[in-house]
Amino acid sequence: MKTLLILGASGDLTGRLLLPGLARLVSRGRADGLSLVGAGSDAWTPEQWLERIEESFADAHSQAEAYGRRELKRIRESSSYHQLDVTAEGQLAGLLAQLEGPVAIYFALPPRVSQLACEALAPGQVPAGTRLVMEKPFGSSAESARHLNKTLAALAPEDHIHRVDHFLGKATVLNILGLRFANTFLEPVWNREHIEKIEIVFDEDLALEGRARYYDGAGALRDMIQSHLLQIMALLAIEPPASVEERDLRDAVATVLRAGSIKAPYAKSTRRARYTAGSIGGRKVPDYANEDGVDAARGTETLAEVEVQIDNWRWQGVPFILRSGKALGIKRKEAVVTFRPVPHLPRGFTGVDSPNQLRIGFGPDTLQFDVDVNGPGDVLSLDRATLEAELSGSELLPYGEVLEGVLTGDPLLSVRADTAEDCWRIMEPVLKAWARDSAPLEEYAAGSDGPDSWPG
Repeated sequence: MKTLLILGASGDLTGRLLLPGLARLVSRGRADGLSLVGAGSDAWTPEQWLERIEESFADAHSQAEAYGRRELKRIRESSSYHQLDVTAEGQLAGLLAQLEGPVAIYFALPPRVSQLACEALAPGQVPAGTRLVMEKPFGSSAESARHLNKTLAALAPEDHIHRVDHFLGKATVLNILGLRFANTFLEPVWNREHIEKIEIVFDEDLALEGRARYYDGAGALRDMIQSHLLQIMALLAIEPPASVEERDLRDAVATVLRAGSIKAPYAKSTRRARYTAGSIGGRKVPDYANEDGVDAARGTETLAEVEVQIDNWRWQGVPFILRSGKALGIKRKEAVVTFRPVPHLPRGFTGVDSPNQLRIGFGPDTLQFDVDVNGPGDVLSLDRATLEAELSGSELLPYGEVLEGVLTGDPLLSVRADTAEDCWRIMEPVLKAWARDSAPLEEYAAGSDGPDSWPG
């Protein structure tokens, strides 16, 4: 790729995540010769755009070697900003015609605006080799995802369309696959005979943090579970692929997601809640319903939990519990695999005998394996011991990994068209049930672990 065009360049996503990710990538010498162009609806001056780049590049610049600093300076000095309405016919096409190709177009926009921007482009206005990069959530329903896929397919081939998932870094993907498929002792017990349940949790201690415009229309189920946690679930559940190349891996993910569903009644298989006023780490947090920009009547959930069933030979009857929420007292980003209890513990042993658990932490990636062992002290007394390891990390920020995949044409962190639609198929019945109030919207104080009625 010769040029990176960011649409929504004046928005929060670009300043907070995209540009810092790009800066780290550039400073490591992994985006040589790239040009950066920003476009947005705000009437920004060249000085305002330059100031945004300066701020976003500052951290990477301070840590870069001489070559990296030169590259960051080159990109900054050659960058330009264009005010335009991407949904207006001809405006985006006109800008594209001016840029040196091939171009990667990053749609750092709300899903509906991205859809309209793509519809405003005619196939002949998108030069060959252009890559289209779509943020998640991809669409807002199964129907809108299908419609957006159809629109994109008219503009670029599937291998030039990146539906990116910044949450699932390349190192994390490979860590999960390496753990599962490089250890002979693990794969034979990775099934319904030996595993009781798998939980995937992403609990944040951050509250709304000024994101009401997006978040109040999305909620925890759309924002995190549909967009990200289903992908982690799929990696934990897939059959062994022949390789970690794009086709083998994404075929395996698609196969397992096709077998996934959330069963009715949804009052039993799902939970939702919204935070009320409280404090987190000594910081006071207002009631979500009173946050700026929130429409309390929408009933947007800030904490969601669903139980997904995978109807295949390996996983029949094993619940995959996916949970994500905001303004919680304990920050948790992990997958927890709970094995079934031993069928019989020989008489004479004392102490706590509890099921083994395997914990995979995300960001930083860690591994913990809880086992029951004898002693110390009384050799007949069982104690819980934890085996720990740090897993491989990445020198790039999450969005740097995403951008590197786009610029090099590596689709590993990109979701395929059919998979994007399947994720909505799994979640849509829940969204419709919640709209009918089939599951109560409970409450929890900010800084707590969730509603008191939920199991710990």
